[in-house]
Amino acid sequence: MSNVHVSPHPLVAHKLSLLRQASTEPKKFRQLIKELAALLVYEATLDLATEPVEIETPIMRTTAYRLQEKIGLVPILRAGLGMVEGIWELMPSAEVWHIGLYRDERTLKPVEYYNKLPTEPTVSVCLILDPMLATGGSAVATVDILKRWGAKKIKFVGLIAAPEGIQAMQSAHPDVPIYVAHIDERLNEHGYIVPGLGDAGDRQFGTA
Repeated sequence: MSNVHVSPHPLVAHKLSLLRQASTEPKKFRQLIKELAALLVYEATLDLATEPVEIETPIMRTTAYRLQEKIGLVPILRAGLGMVEGIWELMPSAEVWHIGLYRDERTLKPVEYYNKLPTEPTVSVCLILDPMLATGGSAVATVDILKRWGAKKIKFVGLIAAPEGIQAMQSAHPDVPIYVAHIDERLNEHGYIVPGLGDAGDRQFGTA
């Protein structure tokens, strides 16, 4: 699993524990999602290319560095929406493109219902955002969509993953690195991550 990156940060572990608790209310849940997303994307963007630029400080002229690559955030609706705000605070110039997928509860396969990507790619790096990498179906389908669109550099950023979801992603798209806070034990018979944290969308939006 050389392209799977599990955060070693103690703040990530602490906040994930709070997120998992059944007693965590939607408002706090959304805040934790926002904070975890910012921490994880910090790690996921360590290899972004930069370029030198001459600037004037209050003291003198010097060489500094700025991002060379344009970033696109691709939240998978609806649970991925909660991750955008935390990342946007770090990268306010990032574009946001939404992909709508839902899981057919009978087949556990993803069904696309929303896609507003422009005709040609407008960003250099796409960060797929989804709190849960469960069966991997939605993540794989989103990568398929982005590659057909012409995206060259894609990463997945989530909170928790099941081994089955990681396997599905690596089998379909071994070139896409995965960044998560934790790898859980397994999927249950209903396709939910165990021990998991419940339905991330329902818990964010108070619709459980």
